[in-house]
Amino acid sequence: MSEQQVPVFQIQRVYMKEASLEQPNSPAILLVQEQPSVDIQLGVGAEQVADGIYEVSVTATVQTKIQDKTVFLAEVKQAGIFEIRNLPDEQMGPIMGIACPQIVYPYLRGNIADVITRAGFPPVHLSEINFQSMYEQQQAQAEQEAAAA
Repeated sequence: MSEQQVPVFQIQRVYMKEASLEQPNSPAILLVQEQPSVDIQLGVGAEQVADGIYEVSVTATVQTKIQDKTVFLAEVKQAGIFEIRNLPDEQMGPIMGIACPQIVYPYLRGNIADVITRAGFPPVHLSEINFQSMYEQQQAQAEQEAAAA
């Protein structure tokens, strides 16, 4: 195998790309003794930023409410820059949708818990995610939408 054909997969950097926290109903909502509901949304994104260099991000949005009033809304986008070269095209989807998010996600979990704790709330611990299952569901959904079109 020549030097050009050797597969390359390297982490260049993992970083917090965005973070926001809103408490639109404080301080009044903090005096309510009711247990808030918690809604957690996750998203994965990937884009090529240079030849063989990709940014993969995982975003978590955590919203807590008491009745219809928001207690807090926290969003953190954690990203990683990866060098990926000489891989077959059919492997790129799983690498970007499974392997890279699995590397970035633990940093996201820590940062979301930290942001929420620093805001004065008990930490929200995101559960482990099966990115393979999530990726396969997205692929199946995309195939269904393509077939319906």
